[in-house]
Amino acid sequence: MGCLKNVTRAIFLTLAVVGFMAIGGQNYIKLWVKNFISPSKEVVMERAQKVGDFSKINKEFEIEKAAGIMGYNAVLAEHKASGQKMIVVDSGKKKVLTTEDIKSPDAEDRIKTAISKVKYQSAAIEDFTVTEKGTMNSYGKQIPYVKFRAKIKKLPVGEVSGIISVVKDENNNDKILVSLNEKDKYSQLISNEFFKSIK
Repeated sequence: MGCLKNVTRAIFLTLAVVGFMAIGGQNYIKLWVKNFISPSKEVVMERAQKVGDFSKINKEFEIEKAAGIMGYNAVLAEHKASGQKMIVVDSGKKKVLTTEDIKSPDAEDRIKTAISKVKYQSAAIEDFTVTEKGTMNSYGKQIPYVKFRAKIKKLPVGEVSGIISVVKDENNNDKILVSLNEKDKYSQLISNEFFKSIK
């Protein structure tokens, strides 16, 4: 009796799949997969709003991705002319890095500790060195940043330069701001222009 029930269920599912494909289901699946892998600009901007207001960024920047992963929301943008990348990560109530870490005399060690907690199979950061400190505007505040140099293993880029900063939003959540480019192509002016536009 159980065997007949399983055969009937298999036949029913087969007919349902065939019927679904016959009425254009294949196109629906393709569209769903495409939207999941490459969402429309409107969907990306909608997701980005969870991290901040990016509506005022200059047209020379493009929001490439916005996603939520393991309790973090992140936005990846690119300066189209230079290829410089900007990343904004909303760590919520989880303390990864703080403004105090960036201001600290031992900022380099604190950042290295944070990096060591985040392991990626596809890339590894080595030889991380803080080269200078400064301030910039973002989320309507004057905030500190550290400029760094680092090597990235397992990626063709090699050496990079950039900045790391942290700002608290109106909900007291930490936003980690990162901007980087190939070692000699990094521009602080590009970072300043992008981050000052986020509210």
